[in-house]
Amino acid sequence: MTRRLRRITATTDVHSSFDSAAPMLAYLHEARSESLIVDCGDFFEGTGYYRFGKGQIERDVLTSLYDLLVPGNHGWPHYFEPGLHEMTVCANTADDSGKPLFERVRIKRIGGRRVAVTGVIGPQAFNTIPANQRPGHHVTDPAQALRAVMLEHHHRTDAWVVLSHSGFGEDLKLAVACPFADVIFAGHCHSDSYGPVHVGDTLVVKGRELGAGYAVAEPFGVGWAARTASFPDNGRLPGELGGLKEQIAFIGRMLTASLGTVNAPYRGIELDRHHLLQEVALRLHGGLGADAVVLNETALRPVRLGDQLALGDLLAIEPFENQLAHAFLPGPYAEDLDGLLAHLTEQVGPLAIAPRPLPEGIRFVLTTDYLADTHLGGRTHQAGLRLGQAVRRTIATPLAEEKGEATR
Repeated sequence: MTRRLRRITATTDVHSSFDSAAPMLAYLHEARSESLIVDCGDFFEGTGYYRFGKGQIERDVLTSLYDLLVPGNHGWPHYFEPGLHEMTVCANTADDSGKPLFERVRIKRIGGRRVAVTGVIGPQAFNTIPANQRPGHHVTDPAQALRAVMLEHHHRTDAWVVLSHSGFGEDLKLAVACPFADVIFAGHCHSDSYGPVHVGDTLVVKGRELGAGYAVAEPFGVGWAARTASFPDNGRLPGELGGLKEQIAFIGRMLTASLGTVNAPYRGIELDRHHLLQEVALRLHGGLGADAVVLNETALRPVRLGDQLALGDLLAIEPFENQLAHAFLPGPYAEDLDGLLAHLTEQVGPLAIAPRPLPEGIRFVLTTDYLADTHLGGRTHQAGLRLGQAVRRTIATPLAEEKGEATR
């Protein structure tokens, strides 16, 4: 296919959302003839398609339809795989020796202009990557990194486009710090802010998450124009994507298996993550006899449930395969529990804890292996239970045959 690029089309935070992927895949396939197709991170992890497919569907989509990527905090190891590493740009990550982890900038001709496309991941997003996935990896200030790249390459370009996995609010600040950027495509935040927003001469814009929509920017006059849209549902996938369609359908059938009847308080509504996780924490505190339970709200995803809990529903609610574990409290916070909770909230967002307030003098908490290894003092031993199992027991009543087996 001969391509004459006129615009840039960007997705973000797809999170393996392939239940209704045909509109996204068909649109991107058609748009490739005139669009540079890019993604702003977190294409991986979030549903049973990732849990069962181990990232193969995501890799096939990205290598078939996309041109450039910025890494996200979810699926970080995948961006180092052959085929994907060559597609990834990021200006502000390096290894222990200071060598960039990815190519820092790629220059493309779009609409007759030489456009430098670069990327950054925000420090907050980077710090949420599980520690065992990023040994020897470091993040630097995004604005400083972008200014350094601009100074190196400004003589080769007519325009600058940034793919950012930092959050919409952070990208508004980035636009102030880096006024040379013509367009910043935002990702990571899962907010209702999509733009485009003008910050001086810079446009900040974000496509809709979970494969629902996209953002597009193109040269217009002496500047740029940007907009957002939902993927149109124009019918069938083209024949070239038949293999992807079969992969998605195969796993989709597995995800329809019923796990039980949804309990009344959770039926017919979108889950309130904090309410559900707080109930899980209370049950774990009483059932496992832990001194305290600390869980992060972002371990779960909001999902609308019907009468039956399907396997796909459960894996969408708890997509990250968290194991429950007992963990040490970090030394500096052992005598400052309020400080510990404030620190964790700053790093990972709202918490569910039980009991409230935490008892004085505790040295261990029951939590997820992610929190234990990345933000606490390390795990002492596994609890023998997955967070997804605890969620399932809270929101659904098992099928009759399962209850019968449990009483034998």
